[in-house]
Amino acid sequence: MIKNSIIKNIKTLGPGIIIALIIAWVAKFIEEILPVHLMGASVIALFIGIIINSFLKPSPWLKPGLKFTSKRILKFAIVLLGASLSIGTILTVGKLSILVMIFTLITCFGGGYIIGRLLGLNWKLSNLISAGTGICGGSAIAAIAPVIDAEEKDIAYAMSATFLFDIFMILLFPILGKWLGLSDMAYGLWAGTAVNDTSSVVAAGYAFSESAGDFATMVKLTRTLSIIPVVIVFGVINAKTKQKETSLLEAEHYIKEKVSIFSVFPWFIIGFIVLAVVNSIGIIPFNVTIIIKELSKFLMIASLAAIGLNTNFNEMKKSGLAPMIHGFIISALVVIVAIAVEYFMGII
Repeated sequence: MIKNSIIKNIKTLGPGIIIALIIAWVAKFIEEILPVHLMGASVIALFIGIIINSFLKPSPWLKPGLKFTSKRILKFAIVLLGASLSIGTILTVGKLSILVMIFTLITCFGGGYIIGRLLGLNWKLSNLISAGTGICGGSAIAAIAPVIDAEEKDIAYAMSATFLFDIFMILLFPILGKWLGLSDMAYGLWAGTAVNDTSSVVAAGYAFSESAGDFATMVKLTRTLSIIPVVIVFGVINAKTKQKETSLLEAEHYIKEKVSIFSVFPWFIIGFIVLAVVNSIGIIPFNVTIIIKELSKFLMIASLAAIGLNTNFNEMKKSGLAPMIHGFIISALVVIVAIAVEYFMGII
């Protein structure tokens, strides 16, 4: 029975995974033959996927594997990245990034509230966009949406608004980083705190340099942890709002039912930290560490290829203008605030 289940999963997921891996290989090949290193394989894979989707929609039998690659394999790739890092490095990254993250989160939710009111957006849509920009893109939106009873159209608007700006940041960040003369660490901290989605951070980070990509990914993982208190706070806010219509007992039940740390905690981070600890102890041989890191990078590229193949640019354009303006302004403010905090911290 177990054997039949494995065979069924291979048949269901295999085609999509294979297509993503092929695009990843093509993207790496293109990166190597480019005379000038303008963009990394991650960015190339993402745009190959988007272009293919624009002209030829992926068949239904490819979608399960593509979804699996863009979600599960990306997380697995990040876990593997831990094997090439030391716990000391991770703690240093957390210490450096915490102040930048505090200011960017204040910018997102404080500025987002004001801008949302000015644009006439409902508070749920406004805060979904702010959460996607300030924490971790689609993951934060998906985690907060059920807690505040967001409508499907609000979720789609928020996803589109954050993802559209991410595309521009993937292209512009490496160019701006080189123009500003940022070091690998300064750029990694900037990209890790200012770019929205994990996959976009990976793409923007490694497009600058390998060291910057590693650093940006670690900063992003640290930033992702803020999803826990934010989800709880929004659960309480929504429950307080519902108290106007329901009894206190019902509202308390709502909080307990909707807000669960276990349901929103990014568990793959635990795997990342465990492998980093194992590597810090010296259990993993150096040559094995190199292989694991290369595998991690290749799987990240494949994940971005899958994300591109799942992205319908025409559908995203239908989301409307106001949410896009909101996402653009908040994202731009975060970019400016993040680099300004780094400057005053003396990192730049």
